[in-house]
Amino acid sequence: MTITPETEAHGPVDFVLLEFPVEGLTGRASEELVKLVEQGVIRLFDLLVVMKNDDGTVEVLELTDPGGPAAAFSYFDGAQTGLLGDDDIAEASAALLPGTVAALIVYENTWAAPFVAAVRDSGGELIASTRIPAPDVMEALEALEAESPATDA
Repeated sequence: MTITPETEAHGPVDFVLLEFPVEGLTGRASEELVKLVEQGVIRLFDLLVVMKNDDGTVEVLELTDPGGPAAAFSYFDGAQTGLLGDDDIAEASAALLPGTVAALIVYENTWAAPFVAAVRDSGGELIASTRIPAPDVMEALEALEAESPATDA
């Protein structure tokens, strides 16, 4: 299905703040983010990496600094639409623990655009939405699994 200008739709746009210990950076998260972009699952609008030093000072890191804490995200250098502003950086920084680095990411869930278009074409509209954090889902599933009786195969 192609989306025509009359029914042009976008998927939901999310803002996430991911905090990492500086010493624990593996680059794996950035590799998975690249896959999502290249597969067309998401469209990346903005990505900033912020570090909160042990003394509480905050700095926005250059993604192209080789060997720096943000180097794993160098693939996304230039991913800045301007959606993230100083207020967003300040709010995100306030949430960070000292000695951590965080990725602020704004992305569109492009996988949902055809569904959004179909809803709109049918006269539907979104009237409520929420996101359940992955740790909450995993915790609930583990609790359900623990409650279910073991069966013999």
